[in-house]
Amino acid sequence: MSTANLSYTLSGSGMPLLFLHGFCENKEIWADFVKPLSSVCRILTIDMPGFGESRNNTRYQTLEAMAAEVDLLLDQLQLPEVIVVAHSLGGYVALALAEKSPRKIAGLCLFHSSAFADTEEKKQNRNKTADFIDKNGVEPFVENFVPPLFFKGRHGELEKEISFTRQICLTTPKETAVAVIKAMRDRPDRTHVLRDATYPVLFIAGKEDEAVPFGVAKEQFFLPKHSIVQVLAEAAHMGLLEHPEETRQMVEKFAALCVALRGQ
Repeated sequence: MSTANLSYTLSGSGMPLLFLHGFCENKEIWADFVKPLSSVCRILTIDMPGFGESRNNTRYQTLEAMAAEVDLLLDQLQLPEVIVVAHSLGGYVALALAEKSPRKIAGLCLFHSSAFADTEEKKQNRNKTADFIDKNGVEPFVENFVPPLFFKGRHGELEKEISFTRQICLTTPKETAVAVIKAMRDRPDRTHVLRDATYPVLFIAGKEDEAVPFGVAKEQFFLPKHSIVQVLAEAAHMGLLEHPEETRQMVEKFAALCVALRGQ
């Protein structure tokens, strides 16, 4: 039997919550966020292929390959069903996983993420970013990439969180960053996954998000049959760090709902 080559942490008991990180992040981005949740749920955080301690896993050329690795890990850990909480890139991987293995999904939280494919303009921007990183490395990219992920009106009070995110992003190998940008560029529209979902879907969106603009994100909010929408004021793309307690409570209530529905 094949085994997944992914670094992970698993703690707590109860319904498993799988946390998938965003682009240039790793499982450490969730470290403080999940601590209180481990008393009520089983928590699984992973480093996706190419990131964090999974940097030697090169199955990051496509989002489908990344999702297959996550799927393999769930089998390896004997977790037949999980609630997925997925930030940004993690949401793209989660949708690919839900498309491949829908029966493993007890609930899906798209945390600043989207089921839509990139527009042509966005694809061109991805190409420019990939070329920039290829020529200049990750460090100068991260310096420009991280601050706009946070609501600019709160940069002063979120200085610690911005620095924390920057340090995590700087650990990303150049090869991973370039390849995953291209994988995100080439992902298909997966709005059908939301339409076909038999499980609840929670959307957490930032009103000031520049990476997944609110005007675009809201177009997917009512595609699922069972949809819950939470909009964060004074938040951009990093609600888990911009409003950690508020968003943690959203996730905890969502998990309780998913468990209750499974018990019916």
